[in-house]
Amino acid sequence: MKGYTYTLLAGLLITTVACSDFGDMNVSPNSALFPNTASLMTGAERIVGTINSQVGPGGFNIAPALYVQQFSDVTYIEDSRYKTINFSYNTLYGASGTGSNTGALINLQQVIDQNANETTRSGAATYGSNANQIAIARILKAYIYQFMTDRWGDIPYTQSLKGDQNFSPAFDKQQAIYTDLFKEWKEAAAQFDGGAAPSGDILLSGNTARWKKFAASLRLIAALRLSKVDPATGKTEFNAALTDGVLASNADNVQYKFLADANNENPLYTNYVRSNRKDFALSNTFVDYLKKLNDPRLPVFAAPNLKGEYVGAPYGVFPAPGKAQDYSLAGSAISSQTAPVNLMTYAQVLLAQAEAAKLGWTTGNAKTLYEAAIKASMQQWLGSAYTDAAYNTYIAQPDVAYTDAKAIELIGNQRWIALFFQGTEAWNEWRRTGYPVLKPAPTTLNGGTDIPRRLAYPVTETTLNAANYATVTASQGKDDQYTRVWWDKQ
Repeated sequence: MKGYTYTLLAGLLITTVACSDFGDMNVSPNSALFPNTASLMTGAERIVGTINSQVGPGGFNIAPALYVQQFSDVTYIEDSRYKTINFSYNTLYGASGTGSNTGALINLQQVIDQNANETTRSGAATYGSNANQIAIARILKAYIYQFMTDRWGDIPYTQSLKGDQNFSPAFDKQQAIYTDLFKEWKEAAAQFDGGAAPSGDILLSGNTARWKKFAASLRLIAALRLSKVDPATGKTEFNAALTDGVLASNADNVQYKFLADANNENPLYTNYVRSNRKDFALSNTFVDYLKKLNDPRLPVFAAPNLKGEYVGAPYGVFPAPGKAQDYSLAGSAISSQTAPVNLMTYAQVLLAQAEAAKLGWTTGNAKTLYEAAIKASMQQWLGSAYTDAAYNTYIAQPDVAYTDAKAIELIGNQRWIALFFQGTEAWNEWRRTGYPVLKPAPTTLNGGTDIPRRLAYPVTETTLNAANYATVTASQGKDDQYTRVWWDKQ
């Protein structure tokens, strides 16, 4: 069950003994009464890295990247044909389970609670300023909740993480969740003080300035997501985020960095090398589009097949017409053991600004911002191989050159490229804007007729939280992959 934590009291025997007080007799002096907040923070940040790595525990990781056709499955042609309908978010809340997705939200809530409680805050301060720990935990907690609500829609929010106080939390509407997320990111950024950096922060090393930029950038992207349902609020929040300061260069990119360690390595490396499965290759939809544009990022995104060619795996075709060696797997920049995953990039922020300018939300120049975004993405992926000459040739092509009449389409197509291996964000933006124009798999499963618009709730909701499940499905709509979330109105 999700939306709450399980508290297990096993074999607990309480006996009253007259005139006897055992005091601390059975309390080990070597056992901590409260968890180490640095370890809790590190554990939660590792989960943030895992859920952004596409492959790994939890089927919801890879599915959006397949839906948006950056990837195609090679051996088991199922999720690109929309076989799986129900996906579980249980372990993100902290429900019992296995795998590296377990407990992110409850870990972060514990960091907040221990640093806020007068009894425990002095001990928590051993690992950094109380305020700084709370601020980071609030930013990440809101980030994960947005990750979830964008996929499932209405989810347990205000009544979640209550432990044994509430085993059956109600579902909050996505609109209300978004309103609170804006508040959380703003308040958290203002909460940083001049105290010690949290020792458990492996994402941004306790750098306050970078955390504030990340929080503002999350608000910026979230604000643009309201473009079809509440543009007035979106515009207000977007400009407020800009004023507070968003990512301003590739040096500000927020990445989770994996290690040369089997316990914390890039999950795609685990799939390709350690397990030798090679389940996923770039899709022919994505590879063929980059070939059409002579996109210099293709050799970074993709590895050549055994013939030395860049070939995408046919999307959603069953049976597979070839084996993994015939297609382009992800390149080493994506799939090596220590290859990082992006949580937020400068190019992503610039593309959001370009669209906002086109919508009239800001006074920025849409063309200038659009071209700057392409340059930032090329510089990000190509590194020292980037050249202005290649960039200038690229943006002059008819299918790339900015025109006001096709601005939203052009921005959407380039966002799809720039968000490679951020498949979940690419899926979010495709749902919101309709770009790039994609065709569903030629043959689908489980009654699928089109590219999924959401993930259906875990099946445990129907039994363990039945009353609230009935309420949310009556309000939001049928619990399938085609009922649209609140902001999906394109």
